Amino acid sequence: MAGFIGHMRSMLSARTVARQVFLLQVAIVVLLVVAAMVALVLQSRNDSEREARTRSLAVAQTFASAPGLEEALAGSDPSAVLQPRAEQARAGSEVAFIVVMTPDGVRYTHPDPDQIGRRYIGTIAPAAAGGIVRETVTGTLGPSIRAVVPVVGQNGEVIALVAAGVTSDQVSGIVEAQLPLLFGTAAGALALTTGGTALVSRRLMRQTHGLGPAEMTRMYDHHDAVLHSVREGVLILDGEQRLVLANDEARRLLDLAPDAPGRAALDLGIDPDMARLLDSGRPAADEVHVAGDRLLVVNQRPTDRDGGPPGTVVTLRDTTELQALTGRVDIARERLRLLYDAGMRIGTTLDVVRTAQELADFAVPRFADFVTVDLADPVVLGEEPAGRGADMRRVAFRGIRDDSPLYPTGSLISFVPSTPQAAGFGTGKVVMEADMAALSGWQQQDPANARRLLSYGIHSMMAAPLRARGVVMGVATFWRAEKPEPFEEDDQSLAEELVARAAVSVDNARRYTREHTMAVTLQRSLLPRALPQQTAVDVAHRYLPAQAGAGGVGGVGGDWFDVIPLPGARIALVVGDVVGHGLHAAATMGRLRTAVHNFANLDLPPDELLWHLDELVARIDEDEGEHESEGEDGSAYEDGSGAGGDGGAVAQVTGATCLYAIYDPGSRLCTLARAGHLGPVLVRPDGSAEFLRIPGGPPLGLGGLPFETVELELPEGSTLVLYTDGLVEDRGRDIDEGLELLRRAVAHPGRSPEETCRAALECLLPGRPRDDVAVLVARTRVLDTDHTAAWEVRSAPSAVAPVRAEATRTLERWGLHEEAFVTELILSELVTNAIRYGTGPIRVRLIRDRVLICEVSDGSSTAPHLRRAADSDEGGRGLFLVAQFAERWGTRYTAEGKVIWTEQIIPGQMPGRG
Repeated sequence: MAGFIGHMRSMLSARTVARQVFLLQVAIVVLLVVAAMVALVLQSRNDSEREARTRSLAVAQTFASAPGLEEALAGSDPSAVLQPRAEQARAGSEVAFIVVMTPDGVRYTHPDPDQIGRRYIGTIAPAAAGGIVRETVTGTLGPSIRAVVPVVGQNGEVIALVAAGVTSDQVSGIVEAQLPLLFGTAAGALALTTGGTALVSRRLMRQTHGLGPAEMTRMYDHHDAVLHSVREGVLILDGEQRLVLANDEARRLLDLAPDAPGRAALDLGIDPDMARLLDSGRPAADEVHVAGDRLLVVNQRPTDRDGGPPGTVVTLRDTTELQALTGRVDIARERLRLLYDAGMRIGTTLDVVRTAQELADFAVPRFADFVTVDLADPVVLGEEPAGRGADMRRVAFRGIRDDSPLYPTGSLISFVPSTPQAAGFGTGKVVMEADMAALSGWQQQDPANARRLLSYGIHSMMAAPLRARGVVMGVATFWRAEKPEPFEEDDQSLAEELVARAAVSVDNARRYTREHTMAVTLQRSLLPRALPQQTAVDVAHRYLPAQAGAGGVGGVGGDWFDVIPLPGARIALVVGDVVGHGLHAAATMGRLRTAVHNFANLDLPPDELLWHLDELVARIDEDEGEHESEGEDGSAYEDGSGAGGDGGAVAQVTGATCLYAIYDPGSRLCTLARAGHLGPVLVRPDGSAEFLRIPGGPPLGLGGLPFETVELELPEGSTLVLYTDGLVEDRGRDIDEGLELLRRAVAHPGRSPEETCRAALECLLPGRPRDDVAVLVARTRVLDTDHTAAWEVRSAPSAVAPVRAEATRTLERWGLHEEAFVTELILSELVTNAIRYGTGPIRVRLIRDRVLICEVSDGSSTAPHLRRAADSDEGGRGLFLVAQFAERWGTRYTAEGKVIWTEQIIPGQMPGRG
């Protein structure tokens, strides 16, 4: 109910003209329908009463003249005869009662038998006198409309009276029976008229756009004010292209006659081209037409696109004054476009020479016919320009022709002070020679070449210094030959903007070149300069730094490799990777490589070495984390780039990986362990290749998990391919695809390590690598029996002499007679110590490699210690003597115990050491 009331309130408070008209029409229709209903009901009631009087009189007269009535009245019991007849007649005639009575009013019949014999209620005197009575009386059956007529006998006397009547309820029932039809007709009429009113109101709503009277008045006032005060001409034409409306500005611009409204477009007396445009009715956007001495921009649009009336609306804008500025605006727009495009096309790489060439390529022919770029030599190398002289090297040239007399690229030019180039380089300001033929001093650089330039047609030049961050790095010179216009002040400002943007890119490239050179130098100094001489494996290697892209990402990184000779003619092969690029990654790589060398000198097994390396990386991360927290002072380089090429952040080492392998050519055993690194490829002598399954430990620095080793026996001539992830990872392919490509590339029998290394790089890196790459390929060798000798030694002092004798005979067979004495001394001491302090089994092995190696192994893990014995000591001098006679000595531990080894230099051979 509340919602209905609210709806009615909102309807009654409608402000739009359409709604007000709708409500008014609905109210009128409702009033008309209600009045018609009332009139119809009253008319129906009157007609029903008239019909009731007529029917009651007719029924009474008919019954009074019915045959047999007189005989029934003369009978002994008139009521018994007449009552059934009266009731039957009453039912057939649809009246409420038929009463037969005596002339004085005593009833013979009545619908209610109890009323028979009683007196009739109503007027009967006129009827008893032979007349007719019609009246409305309230009787025993209620209010009724009745008629009383006489029954005349044969003798002409009134012998009885007959009354017939219809009750008021019956009359009302007749009217009520007609009400549904009346109300239905009224509802239909109301719905029909309301629907028609709604349609009319809807159309009125569209035409008035839902506006109220006040709004329409205000809109008209505003429309009239705008139409006649706006500084733009407005014309409205109907569907037949006749002028309907023209505002004051349109009349002024077109010089229209006062009676112009109502004329056709072709009869308005305006320019024929514009008249044809208006007559065509076609859409037009910013078309320029002449109207007398004016230039008008004409726009024409149809008015019937959104259900509006047919026709067109035309707007006219006077551009006579603006036309003079159009040329300058176009030039300014073109220069803005030039600067925008320059920002997109200059500085796409971090290469100084390439950036300078991009500047030259961009400016020809859009700004100049020829462009040269000269830079100080230190800038090309990434350094600051040194000295005050104007000695520059031409690094870029571009022209509309290639036969110009300008100095070629690569030339070192010493500009004299009178030249614009020297002046611009010295002051940092643009210097312009609008008319080179005036010979204002620029020709003193090379008078002969100056004449060639003028005869070639070059007539104007402008030298713009490349200045960024307060440093002038060179000069860009713009030359014009075919363009007849000389350079002017507007060109000078454009050149300043253009060269300023290019100078920032050149300076960024210079700074990157400097840092990249420093990083490459550091990287090269930290990587192995030359692999050590050894006989365990044949080795080939490659290191490729990542190439810098447009964003400066790339350069040297933390990938590294190493080959470390170990005691017993063994060799350690190492490949590692430190996350990131730049100086920090290279320095961290050097620290890890040094640590691996130190741990390798301790002759640690691979898993233990990686464990120590993991501890070291964790400590490095802790130290650098503390350093970073202490240095949160916001310090950075002047340009805001931060410290170094890594963007200023102190990069931690966590994420470094390493693969460490030890190969023994005597036993052909290879022991490997890895920390988060990709597994190596093993290429067997028959050319089959597979990835070795090595348990993958976590990257260095994470800690918590132990490293595991894998030991396998390799056939002679097997090839191990160790690499970093930059070789197999690429944005365009999955890493598994890269690994499979590597396996197929190296799977070939009979290849040398160098050929295998080259094949892997050619297959996986055909272009410039996005990440640095390290590859180490090692083909295994085996020490044959002619270079080794081994004996089992009994755990008894008497076994020392036979060992010395066998060793002497072996050395004589190898041609090492001069080494026999020292070797006997060393073996005597080491074997005696093993028998005295160690446990069995005891073994002795001699190896003739680039040095003479003696190894004594036992089952004890107790290591001997070198000490200097006092004069009063009876022992303790054995190891001291061994250390004096041997070049090197040491101890390594095995699963069975330990091995004490010594190395002696063989005369005429250079030992290979790590």
